[in-house]
Amino acid sequence: MSCSENADGFVELSLIVPDILLDIRYYSAYNFVGCRIDGYEMPIALLTREAADALRGINEKISRDGYGFRVFDAYRPQQAVDHFVRWAKDPDDIRMKHVFYPGVDKSCLFEEGFIASQSRHSCGSTVDLTLYSRRTGENVDMGGPFDFFDGISFYDWPHLSEQQKANRCYLREKMTEGGFRPYEREWWHFTLENEPYPDTYFTFPVRCREGGK
Repeated sequence: MSCSENADGFVELSLIVPDILLDIRYYSAYNFVGCRIDGYEMPIALLTREAADALRGINEKISRDGYGFRVFDAYRPQQAVDHFVRWAKDPDDIRMKHVFYPGVDKSCLFEEGFIASQSRHSCGSTVDLTLYSRRTGENVDMGGPFDFFDGISFYDWPHLSEQQKANRCYLREKMTEGGFRPYEREWWHFTLENEPYPDTYFTFPVRCREGGK
């Protein structure tokens, strides 16, 4: 593993996919920690150029079915991951437990795989997203919210309705057809198969780059 502050291979996702919607939770206080996360200086999504181009192609296909993408997170600087780790080791900070992990003891978050000291997001080609209806603007029902620390977030959670299963399946099929691989424990999480920097964890903050790209 190596670390890098070089952002040359990254682009702002909204410039590549102009009709994508953003809900960057880690820039806000509405996340499992309960405050803005270190390294998120602007509410934008950055990705490697390769991942952004692949997502643009998928977006064009799902738009024909009346859907669009709403992105919760994309590139995540290592300092943000470090923030998560510090928070997870503080047993007294449970201000968002009732929203994001009501059924899981905070001390088990590492063991259960919900928190880790390294993230594929820091390599720049992983994205957390869902579908929204272009007709209504509302998110498609996936049977569980983003970043919910419990089994309902697993792709094959057995208690989903048939429609929720179909919605998760549609999202996964379109993403895998477009070159991304899923993560079984988070229905929203996808990584570009041929990611350009698989062994590099980037450290630069999330903010607009000079010139926009």
